Formats: sequence, C-alpha cells, structure tokens
Amino acid sequence: MAEIGDHQCVGCDRLQVGALTGRLRPETAGLAPCPCPRRRDHFVSRLWSRFGARTAAVALLSVGVAGGFYLGEDRETQQQGLTAQVGLEVDQVEYDYQRERQADHRISSARQRAAEYQAKLRAAQAAKEAAERAREAEAAAASRKKEREAAAKDAAAQADQTTKPFAGPIPASCAEYSGNREIGCALMLDAGFKIDQFPCLDKLWTKESGWNHKAYNSSSGAYGIPQALPGSKMGSVADDWKTNPATQITWGLGYIEGRYSSPCGAWGHSQDSGWY
Repeated sequence: MAEIGDHQCVGCDRLQVGALTGRLRPETAGLAPCPCPRRRDHFVSRLWSRFGARTAAVALLSVGVAGGFYLGEDRETQQQGLTAQVGLEVDQVEYDYQRERQADHRISSARQRAAEYQAKLRAAQAAKEAAERAREAEAAAASRKKEREAAAKDAAAQADQTTKPFAGPIPASCAEYSGNREIGCALMLDAGFKIDQFPCLDKLWTKESGWNHKAYNSSSGAYGIPQALPGSKMGSVADDWKTNPATQITWGLGYIEGRYSSPCGAWGHSQDSGWY
C-alpha cells in the first residue's frame, strides 16, 4: 500500500496480481488504486505468457489422454489378436494330433488285417498240407492193402501148387499109434486139426527126427521132434523142452500152424524144398 496525501491506496503490482488471479488481499479491499506508471506492453506480454503455458499444458494433457486411450485400445486389440492366434495354434495342434491318431489307427488296423490275412494263409496252407498228408497216407494204406491181398493170393496159389494131400490110409483114431506118435496125434486133435492131417505130420517128423525127442543135429544145432533151430525156442512153451515130448510137439504144432496153416501144408513144402 501507499499514501496519497492523507489517503492510502493499492499499489499497481498488487492490483495487477489481483486482476490476473481474481483475488485481492483483505487489507487492500476498499482501497483505491495508486497512480501506476504506464507499462502496457509488459503487462500484455506476461498475460500471454501465462495463457500459452496453460494452453500448452491442456494440449499436452489432451495428447496424453488421447495417446493413453489409443495405447489402451491398441493393447486390447493386440491382446485379442494374440488370443486369436493362440486359439488358431491350439486348433492346429489338436488337428495335427487327431490326424496323427487317425494315421496310427489306420496303420494298426492295417497291420492287424495283414496279420489276420497271414494267419489265414498259414491256416489254409496247414490244412492243405494236412489234407495232402491224409491223401498220401490213405494212398499208402490202400497200396499196402493191395500188396497184402496180392501176397496172400500168391501164397494161396503157391500153397495150392505145393501142398500135396496125403493119399494114404486115414487112421480111425490116435489109438492106432503108440509112444511119441500117439502123444502127437492127441495134441494135434487138441490143436484143432482133423485126424486126416496126422499122416502128413507123421511123415514130416519121421523125416526130421524119427519122433525122437532127444534128436540133435550137430551140423545145424536143431533139436527135438520138430527139430527146432535153435532148440531153446521151445522154451516159450515150457522149461522142460529138452526132455518132454509134449512140450516139443506143442511148440511144433504152433510153428506149423503159423507158417503153413496145416501139417499137410508143411509136409508139401518139405517135399518141395527139403526143409520146413
């Protein structure tokens, strides 16, 4: 404040500050302004300087707000784009995984079908081989049967040719004989042969041993009434084959039946070949 005569007044500086800020200090209220020097250019320059600063601050604030909004919007857009890209990549991975599973399944199915096909081929081959073996076995059995039948037929024909039935008198009973012959006749009937076979048996074993149950052929080693070779074969009937005529005769009748069917068959072979 200043004084003009007896009155107080407000200085120009304070008055100018109050005008710019819109505020006056209380102690200056109601006081008249003091005469101020004329500094119009200086006042306008200061006023425009403060106005420009406020304008620049507002502009800068606006730019910041706009930039922040833009950056926020751009960030949201980028986030959405990133999310979409990740979704596409996940979908691609899932698609690739499903394709790989399908491919593995197709490969597994193909391998299984191939294995089943190979198993069918092996089974068919095994069945074919088994059928072939069965046919071969059947053919071999048929061939052996034919061979046996042919051999039996030939043997029967040969027997018919070589067997010469006894033409002499037929004994009425074994009582007509004595000694080892009587025993032989009785055992022959027990073996299932008829009495008409005994004359052939009598001639056969008379030729071989003379019905001597101790007869021994030193050149061949044959022994007993049937001239078994070796004599120990007769042990299949009994252990007393060396001394018991019945044991020897029983063995001889079995041998004749198995080899020549009958005493007359054995006698016919002996006549033809010299042995039986």
